[in-house]
Amino acid sequence: MRFLILCLFLPALLWSCSVNETNSNKKLDSGIEKRIDALISKMTIEEKVAQTRMFHALKGIELDENDKLILSDDVKERLKYGIAGIKNPGEHYSPERSAKLNNQLQKYIIEHNRLGIPTFFVTESYNGVDAEGCTRFARPINMASTWNVDLVEKAYDQIGREARARGLHLTHSPVADIVRDPRFGRMGEAFSEDTYLTSEMVVRAVRGMQGNTVGLKSTHIGAVTKHFAGYAQVAGGRNFASVEISPRTLIDEIMPPFKAAVQRASTLGIMPSHGDINGVATHANRWMLTEVLRDEWGFRGYVISDSNDCPRLYYFMKVAETPEDAVLLSLKAGIDVDLYSDDGYVLLPEMVKKMPSIEEDIDLAVRRVLRTKFALGLFDNPFVDEAAVNQITRHEDAMKLAHNIDLESIILLKNTNETLPIVSNKKPKIALVGPVLSSNTVEYFEEVAGDRAVFVEEKGFSLTDGSRGAPNLSDPKENLKGISKILNVAKQSDVVVLFVGGDEFTSKEAFFNNALGDRDNIDPVGEQNLLMLELKKLNKPVIVVLKHRRTLSINVFQEHADAILGCWELSEFGDKAVAKMIFGDAVPSGKLTVTVPRTIGQIPFHYSQKEINYKKGYLFSDLTPLYPFGYGLSYSTFEYSQLSLSDSLLTNETDKITVQVNVKNTGNYSAKEVVQLYIKDIIGSVVRPMKELKGFEKIELQAGESKIVQFEINTEMLEFTTLSMERKAEDGDFEAMVGGSSESLQKVGFKLHQ
Repeated sequence: MRFLILCLFLPALLWSCSVNETNSNKKLDSGIEKRIDALISKMTIEEKVAQTRMFHALKGIELDENDKLILSDDVKERLKYGIAGIKNPGEHYSPERSAKLNNQLQKYIIEHNRLGIPTFFVTESYNGVDAEGCTRFARPINMASTWNVDLVEKAYDQIGREARARGLHLTHSPVADIVRDPRFGRMGEAFSEDTYLTSEMVVRAVRGMQGNTVGLKSTHIGAVTKHFAGYAQVAGGRNFASVEISPRTLIDEIMPPFKAAVQRASTLGIMPSHGDINGVATHANRWMLTEVLRDEWGFRGYVISDSNDCPRLYYFMKVAETPEDAVLLSLKAGIDVDLYSDDGYVLLPEMVKKMPSIEEDIDLAVRRVLRTKFALGLFDNPFVDEAAVNQITRHEDAMKLAHNIDLESIILLKNTNETLPIVSNKKPKIALVGPVLSSNTVEYFEEVAGDRAVFVEEKGFSLTDGSRGAPNLSDPKENLKGISKILNVAKQSDVVVLFVGGDEFTSKEAFFNNALGDRDNIDPVGEQNLLMLELKKLNKPVIVVLKHRRTLSINVFQEHADAILGCWELSEFGDKAVAKMIFGDAVPSGKLTVTVPRTIGQIPFHYSQKEINYKKGYLFSDLTPLYPFGYGLSYSTFEYSQLSLSDSLLTNETDKITVQVNVKNTGNYSAKEVVQLYIKDIIGSVVRPMKELKGFEKIELQAGESKIVQFEINTEMLEFTTLSMERKAEDGDFEAMVGGSSESLQKVGFKLHQ
């Protein structure tokens, strides 16, 4: 029991322990704290402050033609007292050259600060390590669409290994935000709209990245879970805008994935949100960053600011009267490292002269940074094996894993009259067309199809001019010319495969300085709807391959396409998986992790809204979603039957009850199905959601095969923040609902009596 309590409230103690090593781990932890005490006692204020700052390698860190380290004078000046960390060193080099650079850079840093303190090197990992030569996986929203947590953990395990092999130690990933607004350009960086699903994915991502904490000292990297909390709930879907959510929503729906990352996965770091909660800027929110994160959840890692957000308390958020006040607010709130800024924590040495007492706060931040470096093994093993990096990075199994994630994430949204898969005795001519057609698409299709088909291709037009900061839509006149080219090619074909949706320019992060990535509508950009309508006039089967980073209202495609494959943003091998789906070499098993609205006017429109939101619809339109949460078709069919409970009464004595259902593959294909458990609280002291996901299992069934799937229901699953703002379960009636989507469910009732 003592160990369980430690796991719950002090998860970072697990950095180096197992169940059978509790006592020895305490000694190890104590030994590290003594080493930290000794270091801090020797440090000058300048050396301490250096351990609270991080800068980007673009300041001047590179290799010459002989792979020797070159540092700019600016970088040398920044390193003279040491540094907490450096972002993205070697990102544009091959893995081997990156390892060489980072070893030399680490050696320089250790030898050129008085106490020999190493630094950590930091990356990003949305779809693989953000550096040249690494395996490119699908984006997080794809990974979640697999509903396969084992695959997700394996992917992040590989990401952690590839990062560490090139000399990196931390990553500003994963994203634990709940995404419910498709206007938001960063939607694809997160996992889902749902609290439970996101929590499960984040836990597996952190465990994978960190090598289940065991790998932190040598083979894996530390995760910095972000953006704590509420970031994706920005007003108008615009990056940096205010966040308007109720305290109950924050506690019950937004915070749990972060809590899971801390308590179940021992995330090494946390990054706060750009925004505010109830008007309190997150980077100045002591309640959130100290009282909740550390005091309640037991987090012992380090907190790093988002880019330049500490000084922004003064010049952007305007909750500080001076730059010094902004620094003080951040430091007191619990921000340990100031990312990038040269007008933030750099002010601390002068501030200490006027306010000596804040050195205690600085010491606390430094302690957390040093503890992180010890957790990563940097004091004892600061270098990597340069000869091993190529064996670890982009090996055959890694690329196969990326491909398998693609296969399990693709969602069959529509399949009229079994258009898919294409099975033909003759050799059809297939037109691969559309504005998001990739340069290697036809190559992958030819590889997969073999002699089953011949292909012609025509991209037609691009969606934007490709400007990185604020892209412009392509000229409509040029797009119409492109449509004509596509039609000419399509006329000569038997089947049209249309690649549409969005790309890296139509949905992206809106950076601080005049870079845009959010949208005020969610319709497909440009003339894509017109292209669909014109192709349909040819009276040929049209298969839509939908690629996108944000949810789109694809009403025209849904109405007129013969089949639709929802792909989000697949890996570097994505079109190979698409080809396999189209020719029946693989069977779709992905399910939506967000609700797809018919129009932007329905937002907010997640499946777990309050029941009262469905009382009234809209004039002249359909209130229902275009596709519900959890939805996804297959080439096979599944029958759910015999839903039952082990007991209709859940009490303190019974502890848990089991709900089970029989699932049968009634089609002709071996296929996978995601069995989903939802629970509805019939009566609550506050208005409750329509339903909430509480469990899922992905199963594989041969044609005609049946399987009984079971889920356990316990009291903790029924807890929420009640009228008195206490989190607990309330006695009363509940419904357990099981099925293949949030709207295709069988129901059975039970009672809770505590």
